[in-house]
Amino acid sequence: MDITEVPVTQKGKSKKKKTKSDEMKNAEQSDKMKTDGVEVKEEKTEANVVFPPTFSVSEIKNKQRRHLMFMKLKQEKRKQKMELKKKKKSQEKLLGKKAPPKQVPKTIENQRVYDETTVDPEDEEVAFDEATDEFSAYFNGITNPKVLITTGDRPRGRTVKFCEQLATVIPHAHVYYRRGLALKRIIPQCIARDFTYLIVVNEDRKVPNGLVLCHLPEGPTAHFKVSSVRLRKEMKRRGKDPTEHSPEVILNNFTTRLGHSIGRMFAALFPQNPQFVGRQVATFHNQRDFIFFRFHRYIFKNEKKVGMQELGPRFTLKLRSLQKGTFDSKFGEYEWVLKRHEMDACRRKFQL
Repeated sequence: MDITEVPVTQKGKSKKKKTKSDEMKNAEQSDKMKTDGVEVKEEKTEANVVFPPTFSVSEIKNKQRRHLMFMKLKQEKRKQKMELKKKKKSQEKLLGKKAPPKQVPKTIENQRVYDETTVDPEDEEVAFDEATDEFSAYFNGITNPKVLITTGDRPRGRTVKFCEQLATVIPHAHVYYRRGLALKRIIPQCIARDFTYLIVVNEDRKVPNGLVLCHLPEGPTAHFKVSSVRLRKEMKRRGKDPTEHSPEVILNNFTTRLGHSIGRMFAALFPQNPQFVGRQVATFHNQRDFIFFRFHRYIFKNEKKVGMQELGPRFTLKLRSLQKGTFDSKFGEYEWVLKRHEMDACRRKFQL
């Protein structure tokens, strides 16, 4: 029989384990190189790159040391951000018009899901609806608003103060206590006395938590959840109490048909001839279906700078339902009702 030798490839060779003698030899060779004056330069490879420690700051048990490490990391991140900003500014100065455009960050508002009911201001149908709806008389100057503000049964001090401060914001507003009367009995009395709006402020645990806005005499009626109420005494750097001048009204981001109708309800609360001498502005800002109310006084310092001073109160509204006609909890017809589990499933879809 002829015996043929089969060549063994490198892949087939078994890897020898490093013994202590091999490690000692390598150490001696490196010492000789150092003694001979030869500097050993290691090539920068991926293995030699220094990475941050794998442990987190939260694993440090000592509270003071953990706080110091956290502050150091925070300062390092801040320095890196400042350096990046300086580099970008220097590049923009050098390149000038050829500089790359600034990156727009992704936000929930930018990635909003398109709604079919979005209002186009130049649409003829929208213009016709505005000319024939319940609020057209206010915008045409035929009728002036007259508002009645009331509360639930046995209101507490915080709710009463909130109603009194709200009456100073809305011109021609009157505060009356309910005294146990049902809303169905109050509404006919308001219509007989030429009131155009009825505002009911509800409370829970001595804190205002709800607001009913009823347009008279034919409706509609909107129900809001109230949160983040801050009275004037609780605000820092607030200005003096507002004057009796009728303020300007600003409505932001009411883009859908539902938001358009809610915005017109808010606008009809105020007279349509603002007195610019008072320099007061009432703002209803819609963001992610939360309506933020702010009341400011402004002053022009020069041609470019404007000073703002918040007067208060401030609060946040969340629409719960919109009902046709005046308030009727049993037999009322609802145009829109908030369904949390269905409507709030997608964070990028908004109703207003």
